[in-house]
Amino acid sequence: MAGQQQPPVDAVAKDPHWARKMERLRARRLAERPVVFCDDDDAKARVTAATIELVTARAAARTAADDQQVPDDDRDRWVEEHALVVIAKSALAAATAALEVVTISLVFRALPRPAWAALLEAHAPSEEQAGLGMEYDVDSFPAALVAACHVERDEHGVEVDGMSVEDAQSLLDEWSEADARLLFTAALTVNQTLRGDLGKG
Repeated sequence: MAGQQQPPVDAVAKDPHWARKMERLRARRLAERPVVFCDDDDAKARVTAATIELVTARAAARTAADDQQVPDDDRDRWVEEHALVVIAKSALAAATAALEVVTISLVFRALPRPAWAALLEAHAPSEEQAGLGMEYDVDSFPAALVAACHVERDEHGVEVDGMSVEDAQSLLDEWSEADARLLFTAALTVNQTLRGDLGKG
């Protein structure tokens, strides 16, 4: 209609741009942090030894490549296909697979801010703890946080029921101080550590 004021061109262009960016922001996934536990020192030692063997095999293959004057363009492929390297890589793969079998991996996911705040409120520190600068009840909060942040997936990657508060409390009570601290710290830091991409882009 003649005389009707039109919206500024910049505003029209900005709306879909911001909508797309907001959609991407909402699609961001909460941070996750894995922690692993392995009590089989022999399995870990075999992986270390196999890794050293692979480094040694590659060094020997590079020396052989020099002796045979392998062209630079073919050198990397030649080294990786050298019999010593192929055998060493196979041994490392086998040792790594064996280590994975005896390793327990737990994954923790950051809580949305309201859920984090609600958990802190539900496990507020006692007057004595607050006087010592504590932000939460040191007796009940660790197990509650570990259970709330734990993410369990089946063999297809589908999320399933994971650790209960009772499960978490039993681990914190039965494990050594060092292992219990590692468990709690993994759940705590995923909620408190800034992502590495902050300020970039």
